[in-house]
Amino acid sequence: MAQEAVTEYGLSKRHACRALDISRSQYEYEPKLKDDSLVAGMLQDLAVRYSRYGFKKLLSKLRQQGIADNHKRVYRIYCEEGLNMRKRPKKRLPVRNPEPLTAPAEINSSWSIDFMSDSLTSGRRFRTFNVIDDSNRMCLAIEIDYSLTSERVVRTLEALAMHSGAYPKKLRCDNGPEFISTVLSVWAKKNNVTIGFIEPGKPAQNGFIERFNRTYREEILDMYAFGSLSEVREITDRWIYEYNYERPHESLGNEVPGRYLNAVG
Repeated sequence: MAQEAVTEYGLSKRHACRALDISRSQYEYEPKLKDDSLVAGMLQDLAVRYSRYGFKKLLSKLRQQGIADNHKRVYRIYCEEGLNMRKRPKKRLPVRNPEPLTAPAEINSSWSIDFMSDSLTSGRRFRTFNVIDDSNRMCLAIEIDYSLTSERVVRTLEALAMHSGAYPKKLRCDNGPEFISTVLSVWAKKNNVTIGFIEPGKPAQNGFIERFNRTYREEILDMYAFGSLSEVREITDRWIYEYNYERPHESLGNEVPGRYLNAVG
């Protein structure tokens, strides 16, 4: 007669079943786990195709494909596959108390800065970094490239300060990531430049450059189909000269920016 199997506690399975008051089949039962590979593979494929979908949308897509598994099981697989997307916390900005929008009487007292974007005929996006002097609305620079980082912003402002012989006393700008960066903050502190941030969602507080952006959009960006960045830069450079020295401005008494302060001085 074969020796009966012994449990880890030294009891035979028969005696263990009696002690627990359960049947032998219950004691030896081992659950058969459902294979997750099918659902996991489908979730991975859907996550690649719909990269910005969260769990609920992916679950709906699985339902469309005939997968009726419990949502709790699908969510477990979803997490095990590392597909749960992290939510990026919103950055809390300090309270902004911008000064009233007024045109200073001297050049280099206040510069307004802002970004714009457009695309080439190939569909590739590019950006522009625009700088004007608030005193006479003169366009100091329009930097154009596919990517314009905070380091590039600082290099442009530094070059303008070297060219004009003075740093601005104040920069007026919105709360874009390039403007609230440490790089710009350090540069401004080093050169005694105050950064005047407008309140979020209130572009009118940066009205001088918003009006400039509209003119640049209507007369250049919306007027031409650009094939390359060199075309954008070439046409923009010609337009800047026209804007500064030929185009009359109603806000300046129909004077051109390049001669405005001399005319009223």
